[in-house]
Amino acid sequence: MSKQGIIVMESVEKVYDPDTAPVWALRGIDLTIRKGEFVAIMGPSGSGKSTLMHIMGCLDVPTKGVYYLEGERVDRMDDDELARIRNLRLGFVFQNFYLLPRVPAVHQVELPMIYAKVSREERQERAKELLERVGLGKRLYHYASQMSGGERQRVAIARALANNPTMIFADEPTGNLDSKTGREIMGLFSELHREGKTVILVTHDLNIAKTAERIVMLKDGRLVEG
Repeated sequence: MSKQGIIVMESVEKVYDPDTAPVWALRGIDLTIRKGEFVAIMGPSGSGKSTLMHIMGCLDVPTKGVYYLEGERVDRMDDDELARIRNLRLGFVFQNFYLLPRVPAVHQVELPMIYAKVSREERQERAKELLERVGLGKRLYHYASQMSGGERQRVAIARALANNPTMIFADEPTGNLDSKTGREIMGLFSELHREGKTVILVTHDLNIAKTAERIVMLKDGRLVEG
């Protein structure tokens, strides 16, 4: 398989509890995603789509197979190397936001930059710019507990962009939002894609998936389309 993609997976498998009661989450995944693509991963519950995204995003490692991320063999990396990649190259947005309830929005967005050792002045300025970009310029110092679901997801997107990642991973990012707010959030992902970001989205909603330029379908841990 060509190594030209930003993501290249070859015969990737994921098995949980292999020595006791093995559960096959992924079976023989061969997948290439090009730089700048907007890809939606779909499939029924239990199909392996979140497991696939977690491996792509270096949150988990395959049991077998080869995974190249920007030309590097990820499946051979240790925990410290994976953490460095997650912090500096990848951005994550989740259905449940994962914001700290009593921390102002601007400080939530600063957190990844603290780990990346960005200076205080620079990270504060960038955090404010990112929140303004996602439409929260007037909510910089509001807590997550004072925000609507859509506003929380906007904070999460700003946080995902903190270290200017090459890729954005989004796991059911509209799952806790009403349809109107969901469309607004998808508009932000489309804008990021137009700017050249690689966006990988997990969703069970076909209407959401159609926002992407390519749909990858999983069933029983196998790639069946895309």
